[in-house]
Amino acid sequence: MAEFSQRRGKRHDDDMLGSAVDFLLANARLVLGVGGAAVLGIATLAVKRLIDRAASSRDEDDAKADATSLEDSWKELSLLKATPRPQPRPSPAAHSQPVLLPVPSHFASEGPAGADPQSSPQLTSPGLLCLTFQEKLLAFERDHVSIPGAHVALAKQLAGDIALELQAYLQSKFPELPFGALVPGGPLYDGLQAGAADDVRLLAPLALEPGLWSLVPGMDTVARDPRCWAVRRTQLEFCPRGSSPWDRFLVGGYLSSRVLLELFRKTLAASVNWPVIGSLLGCWVRPSVASEELLLEVQHECLELTVAVFLAITGASADGRLLVAWPLEGLAGNFWLQDLYPAEAARLRALDGCEVGTRQRLLLLLCRVCQGHPALRQLSRGHLTQVVLRLGEEEADWAEGVLGERFLQAVELLLSSLEQASLPCHFSPGVNLFASLCPEEVDSLGHVLYRGLQAPEGLL
Repeated sequence: MAEFSQRRGKRHDDDMLGSAVDFLLANARLVLGVGGAAVLGIATLAVKRLIDRAASSRDEDDAKADATSLEDSWKELSLLKATPRPQPRPSPAAHSQPVLLPVPSHFASEGPAGADPQSSPQLTSPGLLCLTFQEKLLAFERDHVSIPGAHVALAKQLAGDIALELQAYLQSKFPELPFGALVPGGPLYDGLQAGAADDVRLLAPLALEPGLWSLVPGMDTVARDPRCWAVRRTQLEFCPRGSSPWDRFLVGGYLSSRVLLELFRKTLAASVNWPVIGSLLGCWVRPSVASEELLLEVQHECLELTVAVFLAITGASADGRLLVAWPLEGLAGNFWLQDLYPAEAARLRALDGCEVGTRQRLLLLLCRVCQGHPALRQLSRGHLTQVVLRLGEEEADWAEGVLGERFLQAVELLLSSLEQASLPCHFSPGVNLFASLCPEEVDSLGHVLYRGLQAPEGLL
């Protein structure tokens, strides 16, 4: 306040000096004349300018001082605001009031639908975001591998009804050809169904006469194919050709799977009245004309199903070998393919024994992952079963807690087999299951599996 009064007094003195100068200039013409008044005016103007400049510089200094003083005042005010004030002690009655605790995040997420999610930040537990691969694998199994029991029962019922209808038709269409009972089976019946992509297997066994047929390994024929077997007609000197109803399908003294496949493909596509059968069963059934296999496509209002019909030879050998008619190429076109599925399923059940079935669950997970990934669909159930069988015999610990670790080991084993372009069959080591893959397909599969091994969550 004193500084403000001092500056005000100085400005009053300057005003008094300016008024005196103006009075002298106004009366100089009377005393000094015109010329003297002009010289005195110029000198007086110069002195006045010097006085004004000095006064203005003092005003700037005063303004700076005022700004500095104002800034110091804001600092003092901020310090006063920042100083914590002593809170009044609560009354005894306040201790009896309920204390409102923070709302958990899972409840906060259930707020009003129109609320802004950014207005109230939520606290998320790191454990909910950082799931282990084992937990993600179990969640994938629950969401994508498991099949509702009602769908399994409905699929079995439809497959059984179709088997009965087809059995009756074959007996009426080919009464001279002895067929055994058509029995549906496959992964759906063995608890190895991964999703809804696997086919129901419907075996149509040929009842061959004992002593008139013998099996020849494929390696002992011109085809040199260890996967196949030739069915040769024997005892021609005692039972000449034509004494067996199956002699009409002989090619070069061997029962031809190709001729039988052509006959049944035409029969299923053109002779069977599938619309009537479908209406009786409450579904829609039609044969697949695009596939070389004998496939029936079934559509129900609750599910879709594919039934694969296999012409099979059973009981022709002491070891119970199962041979099926399969569209083979080359010199093995008339031979029969050995079906290893029953032996593989039985071996998996034997390895799991009384355990929790981790080997079978691993197979289901691998099948579902490959079915859902476009680049991995070339890996069939047969390929994946060999990997699981190999791991199942090498590793001892198959508790549920190691399912994720075994999954990664299976991917690594597949990758190493692709690098060598070799996957030996568990029951026939001379058979390379990767022999049908071209180098480009091997590279594509290896690339996807390598990336999956680096980031396994990307496969799920």
